Amino acid sequence: MSTETSPATTPPAAVVVLAAGQGTRMKSARPKVLHAVGGRTLLGHAMAAGRALAPQHLAVVVRHGRDLVAAEVERVDPQALVVDQDDVPGTGRAAQVGLAALDAHVGGELTGAVVVTASDVPLLDGATLGQLVAAHHADGNAVTVLTTVVEDATGYGRIVREDGTGDVLAIVEHKDATDEQRQVREINTSIFVFDADVLRRGLASVTQDNAQGEMYLTDVVAFARAEGRPVRAVITDDPTSVEGTNDRLALSVLGAELNRRTLERWMLEGVTVVDPGSTWVDVDVELAPDVTLLPGTQLHGATKVEGGATIGPDTTLTDVEVGAGATVVRTHGSLSVIGAGASVGPFAYLRPGTVLGDKGKIGTFVETKNAEIGAGSKVPHLSYIGDATIGEGSNIGAATVTLNYDGVNKHRTTIGSHAKVGGDNMLVAPVTVGDGAYTAAGSVITRDVPAGALGVSRAQQRNVEGWVERKRPGTAAADAAAAARRAEGQHNSTTTDDGVAPTEGSSN
Repeated sequence: MSTETSPATTPPAAVVVLAAGQGTRMKSARPKVLHAVGGRTLLGHAMAAGRALAPQHLAVVVRHGRDLVAAEVERVDPQALVVDQDDVPGTGRAAQVGLAALDAHVGGELTGAVVVTASDVPLLDGATLGQLVAAHHADGNAVTVLTTVVEDATGYGRIVREDGTGDVLAIVEHKDATDEQRQVREINTSIFVFDADVLRRGLASVTQDNAQGEMYLTDVVAFARAEGRPVRAVITDDPTSVEGTNDRLALSVLGAELNRRTLERWMLEGVTVVDPGSTWVDVDVELAPDVTLLPGTQLHGATKVEGGATIGPDTTLTDVEVGAGATVVRTHGSLSVIGAGASVGPFAYLRPGTVLGDKGKIGTFVETKNAEIGAGSKVPHLSYIGDATIGEGSNIGAATVTLNYDGVNKHRTTIGSHAKVGGDNMLVAPVTVGDGAYTAAGSVITRDVPAGALGVSRAQQRNVEGWVERKRPGTAAADAAAAARRAEGQHNSTTTDDGVAPTEGSSN
C-alpha cells in the first residue's frame, strides 16, 4: 500500500528540497532534517514525496551538518543531486543555488516546472504534491503555491489575494506584514511550483532588503505578478499535512499523527489493530489483510507480515518477514524471517540472520542469531542457538546452547533433520549432529554425532547412600530421609545397560 502516488499527469522537470537550515530549536547535535518519525528521517519523507512525482531530476540543498545530511541523501536516493548553499541566508538563495546546480547538471538552462519543497514537513505526501503540479499545468501558472488556513497564523507568511480573481498578489512574511495583513489566516506552506525561467529570473532580482536580511523565495511571486504572469494558490484543507517541525514537541505530535494515519489506512485495508493507541507501524511496513496487531506492537523498517499472522502483544520487530498464519508473542526481533504457521515467543529474542521455517517454533526465553531452523523444527525454551543450522522436524531440548565462539573466531553448529537434542546440552562448535541422531540430557557434545547415533558425554551417576544423614544430621532433609528409609527400605537407582536413564531426552 502506497500513500505517495501522484495524480500529476505531467512530471515536473525537477524537485528541489530545501534542507540547509540549522534547526536550532531542536537543541540537538544532529541536524533537524535527520530526526525521524514513522521510520524515516524528515528529509527522507520529503525526498519520498518529491520522488513520487517522477521528476526528471531531484536536488537537495544542504548546508548545516552538510556531510551528515549529504550521506542521508545518498542513502535514501543515490540518484539525487546534493547542492551546497553558501553563506547568503534565505530560502530564495537556497532555491537559487539549487536551480543553478540543475542547470549545470543538464548542461544548459533547465526548462519546465520546478517544485520547491521544505524538508521538515513529514506528513506531506506525493498525492498532495501531485495535485499542486496538476493545477500548475492545467492553469498555465508561472507560480503555484500550496496554502492552508489556520486559526493562529502567527509566524507564517500571509497570502494576499487579488479582489475579484482570487489570484495571489503577494506573500508577506509575518515580520514584514501590516496589522491588516496579519489578520489573514491563509498562510504560505513554503511549497511551490515555479516555471523554471520565471524562478531563475525572479531570483536574480531578489534582494535581502527585509526585516530578516534574507533572500525570500516568496519575492518571486511579486516578480511574476509584475510581469503579468499568473500566480495562483491551491488550498489544502488538511493543515496538519503541511505543518513543519521546529522542535521536539512538534516532532512528537506529528509522529503520533503520522502513526494514526498509517494505522487508519491499514485498518481500512483489512488489518485488525486491537489498540491503536499502543501500536506503532512505520510507513515502509507492509501488512496483508487479516493480519492482527495486538496491544504494544511496534513494527519498524521494512517489516512485512503476511495474512492471518498475529503479532503481539508487546512485540517489536524491525526488518522482519513474517509468514502467513504465524504467531509472534512478546518478542524482540530484527533482520529475521519467520515462516508460515510458525510460532515465536513469548519472551524470545531473534537477532539478525535468524530464519525459522514453516511451522517451526522458537519458544520462551530463546535467543537466536545467524541461525537457520528448518520447517517443523522446535527450540521450545531456555536456549541460545547462534551460528547454527537445524534441519527439518528436529527438537532441541531446554537449556541447550550452541557454543559458537572460541574467543577468537565464530564456528557453526549443524543439526540434521529429525534429530533430538537432550535438555541441558552444550554443543561445542564446530560440531555436527546427524540426521535422526539423539543426544543425552546433560551432555557436552564436542565431537560429531553420526546419523542415528546417541551422543552421550558425562560421568556415570553414582549415589552415595546415607550421605545426608551423616553430613547434615538434625536437618529437615535428614529427618525426611530417615523416615523414608524406614518406610520404604533402601532405595536403589536403576539404570539401563548403556548408562542412560530411561526417561531422559529432549523437552518439548
